[in-house]
Amino acid sequence: MEANSFRVLTSVALVLDIVSRNVEAQSAAPAPPPTSDGTSIDQGIANILMLVALVLTYLIHPLDASSYAF
Repeated sequence: MEANSFRVLTSVALVLDIVSRNVEAQSAAPAPPPTSDGTSIDQGIANILMLVALVLTYLIHPLDASSYAF
């Protein structure tokens, strides 16, 4: 009876040892670098251009609407 339980415990210990080595190897690997397809950069540039156009519109519009001749 003791020989069977020793074999079972030895088998469980071997399996846990093998599994724990695989887990350590997988968790130690570095994460892949982030990739960008450039759409966020394009959207940022578009937003800046829209803001510039909006500011210019509000700066120029009062000059057009005024009754003074320049």
